[in-house]
Amino acid sequence: MTKRTSLSDRVPLLQRRALMQRGVRAFFEGRGYLEAETPYAVTTPGEEVHLRCFRTELEEPDGHRETRFLHTSPEFAMKRIVAATGLPVFQMARVWRNGERSALHAPEFTMLEWYRPGAGLDALMDETEALLRAVLPPALERDGRTLRFDGPFERLTMQEAFHRFAKVDLLASGEDAACLARDAGTRLRDGETWEDLFFRLLLERVEPEIGRVRPTFLTHWPRAQAALSRQDPADPRVALRFELYAAGIELANAFEELTDGREQRARFEADRLRRLALAPDQDWPLDEGFLEDLDHLPPCSGIALGFDRLVMLAVGASRIRDIMWLS
Repeated sequence: MTKRTSLSDRVPLLQRRALMQRGVRAFFEGRGYLEAETPYAVTTPGEEVHLRCFRTELEEPDGHRETRFLHTSPEFAMKRIVAATGLPVFQMARVWRNGERSALHAPEFTMLEWYRPGAGLDALMDETEALLRAVLPPALERDGRTLRFDGPFERLTMQEAFHRFAKVDLLASGEDAACLARDAGTRLRDGETWEDLFFRLLLERVEPEIGRVRPTFLTHWPRAQAALSRQDPADPRVALRFELYAAGIELANAFEELTDGREQRARFEADRLRRLALAPDQDWPLDEGFLEDLDHLPPCSGIALGFDRLVMLAVGASRIRDIMWLS
C-alpha cells in the first residue's frame, strides 16, 4: 500500500495550490470574465455515458422530498448563464464522479471551466496557452523529461495523430470496428465496439507519444465523439473538439459549442439509452431548461480543465491526493 503523505508534509504544495488559484482568478478577471457560482446539487448531473453520480435528497420545509445529484460538471448551468447574458464566465467548481480513484482521479475534485462567446477553437487554444504560461514556470521536469510552456503548444488533429502513431486512417473506418482493427493490425476483442477500440488505440498508441516536451492539443475528434460540440462545417466527419495533454496527463476537454437544442436533445437521448443499458440506476430527467436555453446560446467555445492536475504538474506531484487539503 502506498504511504499517505501527512497534511503537514503537504503544506508547501497546498500553498502553491492557493497561489495558483489566485493567479487563475487574476487571469480571467484581467480578461473581463465574470466568476460564476452555480448549484452543486442538481436534478440533472450530466449526460455522460460512463460517469457515475452521487445521489442525494432535497427536503422542503413542508416535508416534500425530491431527488438531487451532485453535478459532474457545471457545464449546463454555465451555458445557461452565457445564453441569458452573453457574458464570458468562469468558475472553479467542486465536482463529483462516483467510483473514480487513482493517481489522477478522485471522487471529488476541482474543475476550472470557462466559456467565451464569439471564440472558436483556435482562439480558445490561444487563451488556454496564455493561462498555462501565466500560472506555470517556463519549463518543468517530469518523468525525466523537460516539458516546456514558453513556446507554441503542439496542435494535432485526431486524424493526424492516429496516422502518425497508430498508422491508420481513422476517419476512413467510418465507425466500423472491424475495419479499424484490421487497419491498426490488432484483434477486435469480444464485444469491443468501434468506440471501445478508438479509445484503446488512443490510450495505447497516441497518448504515450504526445505532450512530452511541449503540451499538445488533440483536435477535431470523430463525429461519434462530438458530445456537446458542433460538427465541423468543413468536414462533417469530425467535431470541433479538443483535449489538452501535458506530460502524459489529460488536462482539459473543450468544445466549440453546439447551439442547436433539437440536435443536442437527440444526442442526449441516444446517450441515455446507452447509459441505462450499462447502469440502470443512473437515471434522471433531461435538463429541459438547458435544452430550451441552448437555442439562445451565442456562438461560443468552452473548456473544462482539471485544476488539481494542473497543480500536480506545477509541483511535480505523482498523486492527486498529495495536492488536496483532505482526501
